[in-house]
Amino acid sequence: MNNNIILNDDPQVHTQLLPLTFTRPTAELLVGMTTIRRKWERYLPGEYSYATTDYLSELFPMDEPDGATLFIQSNLLPDPYLAEAIASLSAGQALVDQEGKTLAWVGIDGPTEKTTYDRQYTAIQRPYDIFLLNGQEIMADYAWLTEGRSGQPISRSCTVIGDPSQVFIEEGATVEGAFLNTKNGPIYVGRDAEVMEGSCLRGPIAIMDGSTVNMGAKIYGPTTIGAHCKVGGELNNVVMHPYSNKAHDGFLGNAVIGSWCNLGGGCVASNLKNDYTEIKLWDYSTRRFARTGLLHCGLIMGDHSKAGINTMFNTATVVGVGVNIHGTGFPRNFVASFSEGSAGTGFVDVSMAKFFAIAERVMARRDVELTEADRRLFTRLHELTESYR
Repeated sequence: MNNNIILNDDPQVHTQLLPLTFTRPTAELLVGMTTIRRKWERYLPGEYSYATTDYLSELFPMDEPDGATLFIQSNLLPDPYLAEAIASLSAGQALVDQEGKTLAWVGIDGPTEKTTYDRQYTAIQRPYDIFLLNGQEIMADYAWLTEGRSGQPISRSCTVIGDPSQVFIEEGATVEGAFLNTKNGPIYVGRDAEVMEGSCLRGPIAIMDGSTVNMGAKIYGPTTIGAHCKVGGELNNVVMHPYSNKAHDGFLGNAVIGSWCNLGGGCVASNLKNDYTEIKLWDYSTRRFARTGLLHCGLIMGDHSKAGINTMFNTATVVGVGVNIHGTGFPRNFVASFSEGSAGTGFVDVSMAKFFAIAERVMARRDVELTEADRRLFTRLHELTESYR
């Protein structure tokens, strides 16, 4: 097998995963403790690149394919059986599921031979799949990333409920005065992360490198806090991508938050309707609210969006990229990208000059530069915004 492996974004799936995929290929989504791409790198070592939408290709380029290049649908979550079946493909062969959907193929001229994969497999199709599948992925990633390794000893100031061997604390991390419950799954604390005193963590939970759990936080698994985040208050089944904050009191549950987001003090997001009826969620592919079959679903927020203090979100609210919400009342369940305002005053468009000025300030605080390539990506995305309102 050629070492050139391309993770292919199916356009329909990529659109269904908006707003999270406005700013990244599908394989860069965080599920469990790692991105989808890193999971594939574990099973199939090689040189990875992306076949994705045009405006993302500058930051996420595709290596030149040839007849031996392996293409994998980027929303697939690998397991040993699926990886083995894909690794066995030869030039001109494709792996399809029992309904004939292509999962992977070798070569650029199209497959001449199809092999049916008769096992069950897991794929991310909608934003809520990320929090629904997060528990199983934390479990799998924890076993892989900690195998044969020893973490720091657990401080005597902490209380462990369950198996202490299911707590892994990386070098440089600090965990003091915390309650750590591993009866439902492991707890992982990454390098240079800090879990402050009085925090209660009930696994499975992953606190990734450089992140901070503030004093008295209550975190229910399965939850992943991406690298360089700050969290506090109450979280339940949340996936937060790197460089985002929910540092203060307030509830967030059954939610997926992009990067460079901030939820102000007292921000609360409902994850259950008062009448306990099925949740509908904004679907970018159809531009309407779609049935989910779910009883619980909270906030889905794209990159660089923010909510001021005491913001209240209705159940299953979708917020696009570059949104600034403030003021009283509940905003509607869908807020389009590059807009700002409140339920009371309404929303207006955000100019690119203002968006870039805010993004620069926010990123500079973490010593990260907003590059010219970033600017071109967001400029193009802003041009596309009208298509997704």
